[in-house]
Amino acid sequence: MTTLTLAQASTIVDKALDKGRELKLQPLTVVVLDAGGHMVAMKREDKSGILRTQIANGKAWGTLGMGFGGREFARRAAAGGVFLQALMAASDGRVVPAPGGVLIRDRAGDIIGAVGISGDTSDRDEACAVHGIKSAGLTPDTGDPA
Repeated sequence: MTTLTLAQASTIVDKALDKGRELKLQPLTVVVLDAGGHMVAMKREDKSGILRTQIANGKAWGTLGMGFGGREFARRAAAGGVFLQALMAASDGRVVPAPGGVLIRDRAGDIIGAVGISGDTSDRDEACAVHGIKSAGLTPDTGDPA
C-alpha cells in the first residue's frame, strides 16, 4: 500500500483552492488526512468561516471511518434513525456526512487518505476535492456509484 506524502497532500490543497478561485467560489478550507485520520495538510482561505476547518475535517474523517465517499455517506445518513444516531455517538459528533468528503485511492485502489472541503455548496466543494486529487496523480472516490 502506498502512503500519502506531504508533497501529494500539498498539491491536493493548492490545486483544490486554484479550482475554487477559477469557479469563483466562496472562500474554502481544505483538509487532507492520511489513511490513519491524521492531518497532513490544511489551508483556510481568507474570510473562510470559523467552523470551516472542523466541517472539512469532519467530511474527510467520516469518509475514512466509514470507508466510502461523502455521496454514499450522505445517502445513508439521509435515512436518519438509529444509524445516524449511533454514528454521531460513536464519533463524538466528529463526522459530517456530506459531499465534499472524498477518499483518496492509490493506483492499486487502496485508500491512502481523504480530503474534506468546506466553504461553498457541498457539490462545488466536492468538485474542487476531485480536481486536487487528480492533480496529484491519485484517484478520487466520491461514493457516487456512477
